[in-house]
Amino acid sequence: MRVGLVCPYSFDVPGGVQNHVRDLTESLQDSGYQVSVLAPGSDDAALPEYVFAAGRALPVPYNGSVARLAFGPLSMARTRRWLREGGFDVLHVHEPTTPSLSLLALWAAEGPAVATFHTATVRSRAMAASVGFLRPALDKIRVRIAVSEPARATLEAHVGGASVVIPNGIFVERFAAALPDVSFSRDDGTLVFLGRFDESRKGLAVLLAAVPTIVEARPGVRLLVAGSGEVADARRLLSRRYEHAVEWLGGIDDVTRGRLLASADVVIAPNTGSESFGIVLIEAMAAGAPVVASDIDAFARICEHGRLGALFRNGDPADLARAVLATLDADHSRERTQSALAAVWRYDWAQVTRQISHVYESVVTGPRVGTGM
Repeated sequence: MRVGLVCPYSFDVPGGVQNHVRDLTESLQDSGYQVSVLAPGSDDAALPEYVFAAGRALPVPYNGSVARLAFGPLSMARTRRWLREGGFDVLHVHEPTTPSLSLLALWAAEGPAVATFHTATVRSRAMAASVGFLRPALDKIRVRIAVSEPARATLEAHVGGASVVIPNGIFVERFAAALPDVSFSRDDGTLVFLGRFDESRKGLAVLLAAVPTIVEARPGVRLLVAGSGEVADARRLLSRRYEHAVEWLGGIDDVTRGRLLASADVVIAPNTGSESFGIVLIEAMAAGAPVVASDIDAFARICEHGRLGALFRNGDPADLARAVLATLDADHSRERTQSALAAVWRYDWAQVTRQISHVYESVVTGPRVGTGM
């Protein structure tokens, strides 16, 4: 089966949707599918060989972050060419309400289409205002997939229609096989934050506000921050008395990511909202690391409301510190971590791809995807 995947965001900058599309492509190919990905990018961009570049991406503020999108005559022309030459049995677009390639592909295509919705926002004025304009394109979607219940609630509230929940995936074995790195070990505990800390919704400010309480209780503890952002700006959120307790690792590759998580005594996800899933939580669980997360809906569901990971009140540094110290000290955290390691296999790409394959099979009846414009 030939599958055309559309990613609305540039592969040049890592992100949840980009990683999802990349890993899904690899898993589908391992299952015997022929896959081509349409994504923003210039002709000279360093993109995987399966990616068809649809034009230079422009940075646009979107959903609390900055997304790199492609939209315009050149992108439409390249989208139509990709559809025409691809001869796909099924078109699978991601985030079709985003003003980028997924929307262009739906406008241009004729044939079976599937869409995955990743966003979870309680009230999205932009989405609500644009649905009428987008309706002709959205009506081409035969099956709507949401990556979580919060994403499904957002989809059904703003767009309407039935949907099926198929979660984000990870290659569990890659994280389970990762070995701890002694360079990350600290005397009184290794805490890990992993993410783009220049976005306020990722919650690093909440975590840094909890650092003094944690350090006073465990002076040898260290917080390792991995990800992109302005370190100088983030340091201003922390008293100089406690700067020694935080180490800034910058961006890291996938191998180092696995080793870092495997080395953690606690992985902390202090995100404050607009999260539809929580990929770092399941990566940490797969690596055998205890997790502490804010009690936002998406994280509470992954942690099974405390059974698989400790939760703290969203935005509350004191409660975050309490949860971290309890996790470092409590004997029952080992049992919780073992339960999480067993449960996380439901998110393995082999399981997730099998569910997506069933969706493809349900919609592939009739001619291949072509262009209708």
